[in-house]
Amino acid sequence: MVGIDEVARHAGVSTATVSRALSGNGHVSPATRLKVEAAADELGYVVSSTASSLASGRMKNIGVVVPFLDHWFFSSVVAGAQKSLLKNGYDLTLYSLTGGVVERRSVFDHFLLRQRVDAVIAISLELTAAEVTSLHALGKPLVGVGGPIEGVRTLTIDDVAVARLATEHLLALGHTRIAHIGGNKDLDLDFHLPTNRRVGYELALNAAGISPSAELFMTADFTMRGGYQAAKQLLGTPHDRPTAIFAASDEMAIGTILAARDLGLVVPRDVSVIGVDDHELADFFGLSTIAQFPQGQGAKAVEILLDQLSPGKHVTSNLNTPMPFELIVRSSTAQTPR
Repeated sequence: MVGIDEVARHAGVSTATVSRALSGNGHVSPATRLKVEAAADELGYVVSSTASSLASGRMKNIGVVVPFLDHWFFSSVVAGAQKSLLKNGYDLTLYSLTGGVVERRSVFDHFLLRQRVDAVIAISLELTAAEVTSLHALGKPLVGVGGPIEGVRTLTIDDVAVARLATEHLLALGHTRIAHIGGNKDLDLDFHLPTNRRVGYELALNAAGISPSAELFMTADFTMRGGYQAAKQLLGTPHDRPTAIFAASDEMAIGTILAARDLGLVVPRDVSVIGVDDHELADFFGLSTIAQFPQGQGAKAVEILLDQLSPGKHVTSNLNTPMPFELIVRSSTAQTPR
């Protein structure tokens, strides 16, 4: 195999310069970097990950922790992070905390504290002070996705504003009897996403002079099946059926559309439906939604982590970075029948 010494001789520079040019660590002029990269390409030189780790003290590996992996949103954030990490020469180790409290403690007390990852991305996990302190004590940069964490760089979506926008869209179409399918108590753990989306829904109704009704609120588990079952209850009532439903996720909204069809209702003629996420199936079902660009959140988290792993290269921004969201109107919402 071609060694770093051969690349240095071919490029007419020192081995230290080759190391800096190919690793991205340390200053090298643009012209020298191009010369070194051309020499490495010509000779077929591949950087040894083991040697690079020994020299830099890094494993070129990022730990990503998620509460679930079988939900589209979480897997999409991971996909965005992985694509960005691969582009920057990093591997990804995934920890899915489907085992609950015991598994979470094991991951944070043992796996992430070993010298096997350079940094950590926590997706939709409200980290405790002890978890943050233990990671920072070992010098492992940390980025949170989903909500504010004290002392940690985070990316956040304003879930109250997201829900308010979705409900205001239905109000603008003339709907006044608007139901909401939100998350159940088991899901209201980290950053209280289900609660915040219900708050935004109720704020929009109150601002329009409409008192929220308990009978128009149902809980589910953020799955299509859960949304289907909740919508069957809301739409199966023989009197004062809601003319619109805001579901706290696209998967529950798609379940709502399927429930409406099974009950002989036409979407949006008989009931309008809107969700949150812009799921990969949203366009297929003609679902109006609030897009929150999860792959972009994963890529942005990696960008912030890489800034922390290369201090001085970039200007540090605020601890909290608000992420964008956007109303996308499709065929599942329409004006209420007069």
